[in-house]
Amino acid sequence: MDDIDGYRAVRRRRTVTVAVSVVVTAVLCVGYVVADICDVVPGVLTMRQVDRPTVAAAKQSIEAADVVSDLGSSNIDASAANALIGAFSSAADGFGGDYSIAIADASGKVVAERNIDTPRTPASTMKTLTAYAAASELDMGSTLDTQTYLEQVQDGTARLVLKGNGDMLLGAGLSDSNHVNGRAGLGTLAADTAQALRQRGITAVTLMYDDSLFGENRWPQGIAELDTDHVYYAPSSSMAVDGGRNWNGAKPSDPDQFTSYPALSMHPAADAASVFVQRLAEQGITVQGSVEQGTAPQSTSPLASVRSASLSEVMAFTLRHSDNSLAEEFGRLLALKTGADNSPEGAVRAVKSVLEREGISTQGLDMRNCSGLTEDSKLTARTLLEVQRRNLTAGSGAAAAEGLSIAGFVGTAANRLLDASEAGLIRAKTGSLGDVTSMTGNVSRINGGALSFAVIVNNPTDLSAAKSAIDKFVAGLPRL
Repeated sequence: MDDIDGYRAVRRRRTVTVAVSVVVTAVLCVGYVVADICDVVPGVLTMRQVDRPTVAAAKQSIEAADVVSDLGSSNIDASAANALIGAFSSAADGFGGDYSIAIADASGKVVAERNIDTPRTPASTMKTLTAYAAASELDMGSTLDTQTYLEQVQDGTARLVLKGNGDMLLGAGLSDSNHVNGRAGLGTLAADTAQALRQRGITAVTLMYDDSLFGENRWPQGIAELDTDHVYYAPSSSMAVDGGRNWNGAKPSDPDQFTSYPALSMHPAADAASVFVQRLAEQGITVQGSVEQGTAPQSTSPLASVRSASLSEVMAFTLRHSDNSLAEEFGRLLALKTGADNSPEGAVRAVKSVLEREGISTQGLDMRNCSGLTEDSKLTARTLLEVQRRNLTAGSGAAAAEGLSIAGFVGTAANRLLDASEAGLIRAKTGSLGDVTSMTGNVSRINGGALSFAVIVNNPTDLSAAKSAIDKFVAGLPRL
């Protein structure tokens, strides 16, 4: 009898224990879910506002069949093409200087030209070479993540390391899914980092930033001499806020749209780290002492991370703003990918190597940097044409073609349209230096098919007249 009572007592205790365990487990699970929703603990649930990207309505649409029939068609009227170039040549008698100009059909056959193989200073049309080479080799769907790492130092303090992986379009605030510039925000990175630190009972850290991605040499040939006011180039860096632009209160409402050139930071990564310190303070995390440069630990996982726009989107931003800093960075990323020397010279060699591998003429090419921001670089109109022929057929280099400015719509060529009916038909890259104006691109012909073109003018006596002559020449291309 006593044994039976004891057995029943044990069973009751077990039943109670199981019941209590179930209740406690349920409470803990519910509690964790609530904490996850409130962003107190890590997890996929959140009550934060979710940004949903919006797309503006199209200004104008044209049926593809109306502008492109047989892309490979070569039925361009050679006499009409020569007449168009002849008109440009006549205009050149008035503004002087040296010029090269050429038109080719979609297959690459040159239909009309003047001085096509004479090397000239190309200005920013050089970026089309860098863009094509980079887009042919890099994973253009990938992103550039900015990360934080936590190290426990022997003296008991917590060291935080901010590591950049090439995002020079970081936002100073929260991540912005609607824009390329600011897609990854230091405010969001600070919030996520602070949450992870609080979970570990940490409210004070020392901070280092890792800017080691591009080695020691950040200055390509010719740029420092030309950009003495620091408005066209910020040194290639592992991270930067808004490309290093210092707006001084005049920041545009749309971070992706601007036409002015504010002074650029000469220490973009350090400035980004300073912004990050401010964002951490807003999250209740104190950064002790001065911020130093260092390297992130190799064997640990990031504490938090934010992700840039895709490389394809960043390239479009680069070409449409003719951003020299980002163009040089794409060259450096290409050098790292192909195993070239981690230097500006290595970037140039990497671009040229890809062009030669793809069968693009490099005769006469003297490429001092990847952006064209120097008067010492030289190339021929033929090289520009052959890059554009590849852009017409896209393939692995599609991002280089998709990022071109569209006359009448977007980019540096947006206001270079003389005929409103041709809006959207001309995709181009412009170039401009003190004694240079240039343009290259490809065109959807109104009568079907496509063509590519290139024009470079050096040392004109009237730069404005030369630019107008280029615009008039390009306006005639869709009707060939």
